[in-house]
Parts: sequence; C-alpha cells; structure tokens
Amino acid sequence: MNKKLVAYFSCSGVTGKVAEKLAEAAGADLYEIKPQLPYTAADLDWMDKKSRSTVEMNDPSSRPAILDSVQGMDSYDVVFVGFPIWWYTAPTIINTFLESYDFSSKTIVPFATSGGSGITGCGKKLQPSCSPQTKWREGKLWNSNVTRERLAEWVERLEL
Repeated sequence: MNKKLVAYFSCSGVTGKVAEKLAEAAGADLYEIKPQLPYTAADLDWMDKKSRSTVEMNDPSSRPAILDSVQGMDSYDVVFVGFPIWWYTAPTIINTFLESYDFSSKTIVPFATSGGSGITGCGKKLQPSCSPQTKWREGKLWNSNVTRERLAEWVERLEL
C-alpha cells in the first residue's frame, strides 16, 4: 500500500475543504502549503493589475516563498497537490512547492477548485517543476460540495 499525502494551497478555504475530504477518503496525511507572506484580500484582487496575485501570475519565474516544509516527504509514494485555479492555471506557489522536493520516485495527482475555469493543461504546465522521472496522473476539478464518497471512488479508480 502506498503512503499518501494531500498537499494543498487555499486562500478562501474552498480548496482546503476539498483537501480535508480527500485526505479522509484516501487515507492520506494532510499538509497546507502556506505562503511565507499571507495573501490579503487586496493581494487577491484579480481586477487590479498591480495586485500581488496578478503580478505573480504574469511572471512565470515568480516563486512565492513557503512558510514551512513537509516533514518526512521521502516516506510518501503518492502526493495529491491541490490548488485554486488562478488565471486558468495553478498559482505559482505550487511551482515553489514542486521545486522544493525530489518527486522522481513519486506519483503526483493534481486537483483543483475553480469558480469557472477548468483544470485542463495544469498538469502539463506543472510537470517542468519536477524531475522527468515523476509519474503524473490526470488532474480533476472539484467544487466544495463534493462528497468524501465521490472522492473515495475517484481515488479507487486511480489505482494508486
């Protein structure tokens, strides 16, 4: 049996709720990816071209610092990585997370939440942040109302 981790980034709490249910459904440990400098409401104002999130998302090299690290990352075989969709892709802090560890012997399974955008293409955009030996599974978009049972069915179908 593979040891699993659900690592997630959430500003509004929606991705966090899905991550908690997923961790229960998958029998996984839970880790919140927290930025060293927390985001404020003004930072998340996507209509403001000078807001922190807009500036970060417009700079492909942006790598917001993470507050702490996963203890015992080497012991995990499967890592579910959750995030809200920002500007049709994962926030750049997810790249920071992926570039912080050696995932070459692990399987990454992305999942996301969104108010209107899909997850299509996110995995491909994130893959360069990991070793070429990292195994990737197709990601899935969820909303906050997803049930633990539905998540458990998804995890089972992944055959991890």
